[in-house]
Amino acid sequence: MPFGSDRPVIRRRLSRRFEVGKVLEGALVGLFAGIVVTTYRLVLSRAEGLLRAITQLSASNPLGLGYHVLAATALFAVVVLLVRWEPDASGSGIPQTEGEVAGFVSMSWWRVLVAKFLGGAAVTAAGLSLGREGPSVQLGGVCGKAVARLLGKERGEERLLVTCGAASGMSAAFSAPLTGVMFAFEEIHHVMSGPLVVSVMFSSVIADFVASRVLGMRPVLSFPIVAEMPLGRHYLLVLAIGVVAGLLGALHNAGMFASQEISARIEGRAPLLVLALSFLLAGVFAHVFPEITCGGDEMIGLLEIGRTPVGLLMVLLVGKYLFTCLCFGSKAPGGTLFPMVAMGAVIGLVFGELASTYLGVDPSYLNYFVVLGIVGLFSGAVRAPVTSVVMAFELTGSLNTLLAAVLVSVTAFVTSEVMGVEPFYEKLYADLAIARAGVEDDSLPTSRRNVRTHVVEPGSDVEGKTLAEIGWPAEAHVISIARGGVDIVPRGSTRLMALDELLVSMGVSNEHQTEERIKKLVRSNIGIKR
Repeated sequence: MPFGSDRPVIRRRLSRRFEVGKVLEGALVGLFAGIVVTTYRLVLSRAEGLLRAITQLSASNPLGLGYHVLAATALFAVVVLLVRWEPDASGSGIPQTEGEVAGFVSMSWWRVLVAKFLGGAAVTAAGLSLGREGPSVQLGGVCGKAVARLLGKERGEERLLVTCGAASGMSAAFSAPLTGVMFAFEEIHHVMSGPLVVSVMFSSVIADFVASRVLGMRPVLSFPIVAEMPLGRHYLLVLAIGVVAGLLGALHNAGMFASQEISARIEGRAPLLVLALSFLLAGVFAHVFPEITCGGDEMIGLLEIGRTPVGLLMVLLVGKYLFTCLCFGSKAPGGTLFPMVAMGAVIGLVFGELASTYLGVDPSYLNYFVVLGIVGLFSGAVRAPVTSVVMAFELTGSLNTLLAAVLVSVTAFVTSEVMGVEPFYEKLYADLAIARAGVEDDSLPTSRRNVRTHVVEPGSDVEGKTLAEIGWPAEAHVISIARGGVDIVPRGSTRLMALDELLVSMGVSNEHQTEERIKKLVRSNIGIKR
C-alpha cells in the first residue's frame, strides 16, 4: 500500500503539494484583486473630486446647480439599473462574500465586478455616506472566484480563493495587509488552517504591494504617535474610552438595523423612495455640510488640520451617523466600514479633547485617543477584536499602542456584548442566509437569528440518518449542506454523511443550549477527531 493512502481525504488535500499550489494561486488572486481594488480606489478618488468641483462651480455659477441636479439624476438612474441588473451588488458586499465562502451564495463574478465597481463610483460621485472597504472586500472575493474558475477549481477550493480575494480587497483598500488577513478570518472564513493562513497572507501582501506601487506607501489612515502614553492613571481613561466605544458600537448597530427595517417597510409601499431621498440629501449636504458626505475622507481631513471645537465634532458625529444610516438602508452599492472608522476617529478625538481640557491630559496624546476610538468602535460594532488591534498597529506603525489597543478592544467587545445588540456583519449575514434559504420561524423575528457551521464527524449520531429522522432543536434549521465541494439543498429525505458541512440557522434566545445540542449530535462517538 503506498505511503499515505490510508490518510483521510481532508489530510491528503492538505499535503505539501496542495499547500504550495494554494500559495501560488493566492498570489495570483492577490495580483488580480490588487489591480482591481487599486483602480477602484483611484476611480472613487476622482469621483469625489468631481463632486467637490461641481459644488464649487455651483457656489459661483447658478448654472452649476443645474449641472449638479442633472448629474445626480443620471447617477441615480445608473445605480438603480445596476442593482436591478445584479442584486448581489447592493449594500456593502461583505455578507454576500461570506455567504459565497459558506456555500449558500453563488455570485456571478463578472456581473458583480462590473455592477459593484460602477455602482460604487456612482454613489461616491453623488456624495452618499458610503465607504469603499466593504465593496473592496466583495470585489476581491469575486476576483478570487474568477481565478478559481479560470484554473478549473472545484467548489471547495474556490471558496479558499474567495477568502484570499476578500483579504486582498481589504488589504488594498486600507493599505493594511495584516488587517486584511485578520478580517478575512474573523469575518469571512471563521476557520484557520496552516495552508490557508499562508495563502491568505501572501495574497494580502501581493495586493498591498500593487496598491503601494500605484498609490504610495502611506496608509489610507495614518496617525503617528509622537508621545508614548505612560502607564498609570492614563489607563483608567483607556478603559473608559473602551466602555464608551462599546456602548456607541451597540448604538451604531441598533440604529443601522432599525434603518434597514424601516427602509424595507417604506420600499414595500414606495420603491426607490429611500434611495432617492439619499441622493437628494447627498446633494444638499455636499453644498452645506460636505464633511458628512462620501466615505469620510473629508471628516478625517478635518481632524488632521488642527484642533477642532468639540461642539463641531459632535455635530459632525451625529450628522455622519444619521446620514450613513439612511444611505445604508437604501441598499446602494457601498459599505459602512470607512464611515464607521471616521466616526470612531471623531469619538476618540472628542474623548481626548475633553480629557485634555478637564483632566489635564497632555494634548500630545490626542492621536492615541483617535486611534483608540477607531479600535473601540470597530470592536464594539463588528466584534472583531483581533482585527481592531492589528488595525491599530498598522494605523500608527508603532507597537507602543498595543497594550492600550488590546484593553480598549476587549473592553468595547464585552460592553457591546452585554448590551445584547448583535454584531454588525454577523446579523447581516444571518439575514442573508435566511432570505436565500427561505427559512421561516414564527417563534422569533428573522433579525434575531444567528448562523453557525457544524461538521458531521465520522461515527456521530447523525451520520447515515436523514434530516427528518434527526431530533434537531426546535429553533435550529439546516439551511445548506456542503459535501465534497458540492452544495446540497437540504430536504427531509437528505441523508447526512461524514464530513458534511452543515450551515445551521438558530434563534439567539437559547443560542448556547441549541449550539451545545447540535455539537452533541454531530460529534463522533468513537473517538475519531476531525
